[in-house]
Amino acid sequence: MNYRALDHSVNILGVKKNDINYVMCCAWSMHVDYDKIVCLLGSQSVTGNNISKGDYIGFSSLKKEQMNVANQIGEGHSNELDKLKNIDYSVIDNAIIINNSKTECICEVIDIIHLEGIEEDNMLYLKVLSCKENEGEFLRMSDY
Repeated sequence: MNYRALDHSVNILGVKKNDINYVMCCAWSMHVDYDKIVCLLGSQSVTGNNISKGDYIGFSSLKKEQMNVANQIGEGHSNELDKLKNIDYSVIDNAIIINNSKTECICEVIDIIHLEGIEEDNMLYLKVLSCKENEGEFLRMSDY
């Protein structure tokens, strides 16, 4: 796709399960209510395929100066390499948060939806349980 109808922030989703840190970059996300977020995760995502309804997950929107974090987490799969090596993060109730990101949210997975035409992908419907906002500008897909 060569056009961009919207400009999305670069977000990191993370959950710790079975002693594995599952983390991924997700640009296909948006608020749908003041405390609700939806995220579309491709069927190839190991992280997405290991997130379940009822899980607590981290949702960290990165700052412009955290492009290196996006690049590192965006490469490879969580079950094959340590995507968090040398990255400052926290685990709270199995939710992985990137410390000092623009937003540090803990969310509950309310539902996982499979829409017509993209049935193989996972659309996460999240409830924001807590969110801390830090100083700085959002890293956006247009910054790449």
